Amino acid sequence: MSINELHSSERVHIVFVGKRNSGKSSLINAISGQDISIVSDTPGTTTDPVKKVMEVSGIGPCVIVDTAGFDDVGELGSMRVEKTRLAVRTADVVVAVLNGEDNDHTAEIEFVKTLGCKNILYVLNKTDIGNGNFDSVPEPKIKVSAFSGKGIDELIKIIATYAPEKIAEPTVTGNLVKKGDTVLLIMPQDESAPKGRLILPQVQVIRELLDKGAVPVCATLESLPDAMATLKSAPDLVITDSQVFGKVVGIIPNDWRLTSFSVLFAAYKGDIELFINGAKAIDALTTGSKVLIAEACSHTTTDADVARVKIPSLLHKKINPDIEITVVSGSDFPDDVSGYDLVIHCGACMFNKAHVMSRADICAKSGTPMTNYGIAIAHLTGILNRVILPE
Repeated sequence: MSINELHSSERVHIVFVGKRNSGKSSLINAISGQDISIVSDTPGTTTDPVKKVMEVSGIGPCVIVDTAGFDDVGELGSMRVEKTRLAVRTADVVVAVLNGEDNDHTAEIEFVKTLGCKNILYVLNKTDIGNGNFDSVPEPKIKVSAFSGKGIDELIKIIATYAPEKIAEPTVTGNLVKKGDTVLLIMPQDESAPKGRLILPQVQVIRELLDKGAVPVCATLESLPDAMATLKSAPDLVITDSQVFGKVVGIIPNDWRLTSFSVLFAAYKGDIELFINGAKAIDALTTGSKVLIAEACSHTTTDADVARVKIPSLLHKKINPDIEITVVSGSDFPDDVSGYDLVIHCGACMFNKAHVMSRADICAKSGTPMTNYGIAIAHLTGILNRVILPE
């Protein structure tokens, strides 16, 4: 997989926020060298967030997001601002654009404070026609002109310093796999699997194993005994779909090192220690307890659906039949989860890490434990202590 073929979840997400007509779109076009966003003197030209997957020299592969002005008005304006807030949840870097013609930037600073972002860069734009007061704006900050190009190169350099490390080496399997290792992959191809295709975590792990010089051996649950028979010795690692954790444990020898795609992504896209601690809350669930199950992508429900069928079934059977379960997908994650006793999140292969951790922050603020599909299933099947965790 070349750097230009990276899935958007592997790219640096740069989200631009600011008032209407602050020059966000012009600035994005200046940074990218392309006409990504419509530029107009009419306030409110940008409505829904505009995303562009591209590569910017000096930053690398990224997703640039232009958003509606946070001072948009009316009912539709409020809805647009809410979409801006949702877009910010995906941000590795937030660029807060200030209008150089204005002397008071209090509103922008206060709005940014409400976003809860970690990496924020303030940019005073339109300095070719105005040079408003910039002293009260927090660091880091920079003055630029999207029109003349002044300061754009320096801005790109600063953005790059706040971006996470570029995806140059495989990291999903972390320290669990090295060159020459044999890795047995168990990938059920049931009705929930896309016909004729593998799901993204499977593709990503297989490619990473090949890049590392490991030897992947792929099997379904049904063909697992035959795959095991072809191995001359024990594999160095077994990676399974979490849904069949319990069945796989009953088939492979006890001394084989076992993990799952979802567990690997718990570390790759989130905080695995947080998720392990969150799984402990499962045992405290009782009649009337409320659980929120969140998946990153939206799809048609099947009888094999993990979020709506398999995990609820395990919770009801293993813990308590009267647990209340709510399932959300895509961007439909609440700002307040204090009404829930536990949040169980998918592996988030479609999200970048910043997006997952923004949801972890929401859970932390609400005092609600959060765990991950794979870790929750391992806990519910009583094999979490058997599962190998990436470091």
